[in-house]
Amino acid sequence: MRVRGRLRWGRRARIGAVLAALLTGVVTPAVLLTPGAAGAAGAGAPVCQIRDDRLKEISGMVATDDGYVVVNDGADDEARRRIFFLDQRCAVVRTVSYPSQPRDTEDLAIGRDGTVWVADIGDNDRSRTTVAVWRLAPGKDKPVLHRMAYPDRPHDAEALLLDSDGQPLIVTKGGSGTVFLYAPSIALRPGATTPLAPAGQVSLPMTDTSNPFSFIGRGVVTGAANAPDGRRVVLRSYADAFEYDVPDGDVVKALTSGTPRITPLPDEPQGESITYSRDGGSLLTVSESADQPPGTRPTILRYPATDGPVTAGHPTGSAGPVSPTAVRPIAEDTIGLGGRPWLLAAGGGTLLGLLALAGVLWWRHTARP
Repeated sequence: MRVRGRLRWGRRARIGAVLAALLTGVVTPAVLLTPGAAGAAGAGAPVCQIRDDRLKEISGMVATDDGYVVVNDGADDEARRRIFFLDQRCAVVRTVSYPSQPRDTEDLAIGRDGTVWVADIGDNDRSRTTVAVWRLAPGKDKPVLHRMAYPDRPHDAEALLLDSDGQPLIVTKGGSGTVFLYAPSIALRPGATTPLAPAGQVSLPMTDTSNPFSFIGRGVVTGAANAPDGRRVVLRSYADAFEYDVPDGDVVKALTSGTPRITPLPDEPQGESITYSRDGGSLLTVSESADQPPGTRPTILRYPATDGPVTAGHPTGSAGPVSPTAVRPIAEDTIGLGGRPWLLAAGGGTLLGLLALAGVLWWRHTARP
């Protein structure tokens, strides 16, 4: 999801953010920190720079034996609406077109057999009746479309994982640190709409990692990836990577009952992509560059994959069918600035909700240059 109108963090903007957090009850020590107070978190090591002008809104990436595969998010320009294959130097060596126009491609996943899955699951306005995945088999030049429908209401999502059977698992974007998992309830079939079923919920640990969106950027999931050996999965926010062990192949169980290790991803311009290196020893990320200063190119960054004791203090989710309306986050896509007001008030018409919304609207107004 491209954030339109980047947030500029001045003193008044931080005060507004803290006011909104206090009013909505989402105040933690991390909220009260300035954007530069991330402690010892270090930037990733550059791997290669993507110089193709068509790749300015990269929202998904996977690593292959030969290089990388990337996609832009939903782009109006047909030239950018492709699946891009890169070599190890980040040069485009092949593109694959879609047989019909996708709506909003947000993430990639790669199966153990090399199948590439494109997650067409973005929905900033939460208005889609169906979402989809595109399945590109190894060596093929035409992805196959599989439509899916949520059982409750539309969700904005930017992250895709594969379960132990190689089937897609959608992770919603969230907004206050709580995200929901959805999986197909029956086998996917081309030409049919497959019902999705809720699989559980995950609450991200709170961090204080510096990022362009402050505490809000720490509470959304913008990408995900499976390790090549299937024994780990990772979720990312705009600020951090959260790695979960998958000892028995059950990805949902790992996410809903496991405790993640945290890798800070500080100050990436707009980090929406993450994958594992082919040897599983590193996490690789790349940011969108569309709203960056002229001449800025997306650069793949490398971070060491975590190993050893977990750094969070408790499990972060719950398994089984969980209704998103039962535990409603402050908002899904709280930093989607595409014309909708921020839906921060879970309490709707309560005075607290109105005060919270007023605080955030004041923050948005004073944060502009």
